[in-house]
Amino acid sequence: MVTTQLLQVSTIEEVRKYIQRVRKEGKRIGFVPTMGYLHEGHISLVQAARAACDVVVMSIFVNPLQFGPNEDFERYPRDLERDRELAANAGVDLLFTPDVKEMYPRKVVTTVSVAEVSEPLCGKSRPGHFDGVATVVMKLFQIVQPDAAFFGQKDAQQLAVISRMVEDLSVPVEIVPCPIVREADGLALSSRNVYLTPEERKQAVVLFRSLKLAEALLATGTPLREIREQMTAMIKAEPLAEIDYVEVMKYPELVSAEHAEKGERICFALAVRFGRTRLIDNWITTV
Repeated sequence: MVTTQLLQVSTIEEVRKYIQRVRKEGKRIGFVPTMGYLHEGHISLVQAARAACDVVVMSIFVNPLQFGPNEDFERYPRDLERDRELAANAGVDLLFTPDVKEMYPRKVVTTVSVAEVSEPLCGKSRPGHFDGVATVVMKLFQIVQPDAAFFGQKDAQQLAVISRMVEDLSVPVEIVPCPIVREADGLALSSRNVYLTPEERKQAVVLFRSLKLAEALLATGTPLREIREQMTAMIKAEPLAEIDYVEVMKYPELVSAEHAEKGERICFALAVRFGRTRLIDNWITTV
C-alpha cells in the first residue's frame, strides 16, 4: 500500500496551478481518468501510472455527455469519500473531482467525434456515447496536460477511439493500455457489477467462459464465424442473459473479421445485459 499526501481539488484553475508547479520541477505526469466508484481495475491503472511517472493525477467525473436519455446517469454508483481513501492508498497525488457545472458551465456546442471506430459495437447500441467520451477526455487532456494517460483494456472500443483521436489530432499524450482486472471467477471488474443480483452475478461469469471458449477454439483453427456462433450459443444458454452483441473484429480498426491473416490482431467483443445491468468484456489476441 502506498499512501501519498493526496490533494483533492474541484476546479480547473486549481488543477492548472498544480500542473504548472510540477512541470517547473521537470516531473512526468501520469493521468487516470475515471467515473469513480473505484475498484481494483482502477487501482491497477494508478499502479501503472505510479511506476512510469513522477506525479499521478486522477479525475473522478460522471460525464453526462456519454449517457443516453434512458441510461443510468442518475443511478450510476458514487461514493467520493471511499474513492478518495482508495486513491490516496494507491498513490494518487492529485484528485480532480469537478461537478457538472465546473466542466460544462454552458451548453456544450463543441464536441469531438471519432468516425468509423466509434460506430460498431457499443456505438451502434449507444448512439452518441463515444462523442461524449471523446469530448470529455479531450477536455480533461487540455486541463491536466499529462505526458501519459492510462486506460483499461476492458473497454477496448473506448481505448481504440481515444487512441485514434490522439493520433489524428496530434495530441501530445501517450496512451497506455492496461490489462483487464478480473474477479477470481473471471468476471471483469466494473463499477456496474454492484447492480447485479446474486443470480445475475452468478450467470454473468458466462462472458469470461465464452472468451475462454474462443481462445480454445482459435487454438484449434476453428473459423472465426463458427467461434462467434459457439460463443453466442453458450451465452444464450444462461436464462438471464440478453445479448447486445457478440462480435469478432480486427483491432484497433474495429471492422468485422470474417477471416484474419497471420499476424493480425483481432478482438472478441461482448456486450450482454443481465436485468438492468449491461456488461462488456473482450479478448484481444494476435492470430
